[in-house]
Amino acid sequence: MTTAAGTSTQLGRRPPLWFIFSVTVAGILSNSVLTPNIPDILSDFGQPDGRAGLLVAVSPLPGVVMAPIIGILADRFGRRRVLLPCLVTFGVAAVLASLAPTFPALLGARFLQGVGGAGLVNLAFVLIGDHWDGLERTRLIGRNSAVLTVCLALVPSLSGLVAEVSDWRWSLALGAYAFPIAAVGWKVLPDTRPGTDRSISEQLRGAAVVLRTPAVLTILVSGVLLFVVIFGVFLTALPVHLEEEFGLSAGPRGLVLSTFSVGATVAAFNLGWIKSKMGVRPLLVSSCCLIAVAAAAIGLAPTVALVVVASIAYGLGDGAAIPALQDLITSAAPTEQRASVFAAWVSGIRLGQAIGPIAAAALFAATSTQTTMLVGASMFALLGA
Repeated sequence: MTTAAGTSTQLGRRPPLWFIFSVTVAGILSNSVLTPNIPDILSDFGQPDGRAGLLVAVSPLPGVVMAPIIGILADRFGRRRVLLPCLVTFGVAAVLASLAPTFPALLGARFLQGVGGAGLVNLAFVLIGDHWDGLERTRLIGRNSAVLTVCLALVPSLSGLVAEVSDWRWSLALGAYAFPIAAVGWKVLPDTRPGTDRSISEQLRGAAVVLRTPAVLTILVSGVLLFVVIFGVFLTALPVHLEEEFGLSAGPRGLVLSTFSVGATVAAFNLGWIKSKMGVRPLLVSSCCLIAVAAAAIGLAPTVALVVVASIAYGLGDGAAIPALQDLITSAAPTEQRASVFAAWVSGIRLGQAIGPIAAAALFAATSTQTTMLVGASMFALLGA
């Protein structure tokens, strides 16, 4: 494998970074366009607040099963032949979601979107792992995460504003962005594969050897727990909290939800430097503690301004912890098993993304959104310890 920009590797000519970043953006659209509109969607379909968890969780849920399948297929048949159908499926489902006549139809469309989305963000990171290595890989994984966090900031704001001038259906239709990205991918992705004549059972055994190592198991468990709390507290409970406690509509909610990206972008963009100064373990521990403090502060904040400050602090922790774990898991496997191993990580975090919203919605339905924030803070503090 070479490291000079634009050169060829064992998997063919290196795809342009802007395309990899574009795939990452597509991969985060499903929930990013949804979150500022959750209260309005539930109201339009006559659903209680407790259904917010189901609405969020139904999209990441199929990734628990589909991510490993997609990873295995990508290792056997090549990244291009798997990634492009994922993009098309995601785009079709986004259109169906925007046209859904009933709440069950919307859930079905979002489930299908989760099937396509299960192969997007993970394969973007796999492409970076395939074509770059060493400190350059760490740097680019951080840059990819920075792009992701910037879009996590901009997309909820854009989605909320679109809903303000039209309605939430046009917001969900933004996922059709995946169509032109698929068309570009047809041109720029090399039609190559890692190259293995092994049977599927041999391929699975090879990946299992990597996954059973203590370091990889620790990364997987940490990822599940991180995303349980992130998706439960910050993506499900927080939009409802902003409406109930401060009376914010979709547009302002989207703006507040996007502020975390200020901190997350700074941390992710400088991941290589931070990692070289702190080391991995201190970086992860301090990130979890920072997120815990931020969650507690959001729950107790008496004003929106203080929520914004705490959200930026949460972003700093999130922007350092998640790409650091992604870098570790990407580097843990050889090229011919990288998509399968990274897919196991994605499957785990999809499980966390599905459990978190349901658990959080049940908790704030029985207690309050403030209590949910404080419980989430406690879980992050324990994880950091």
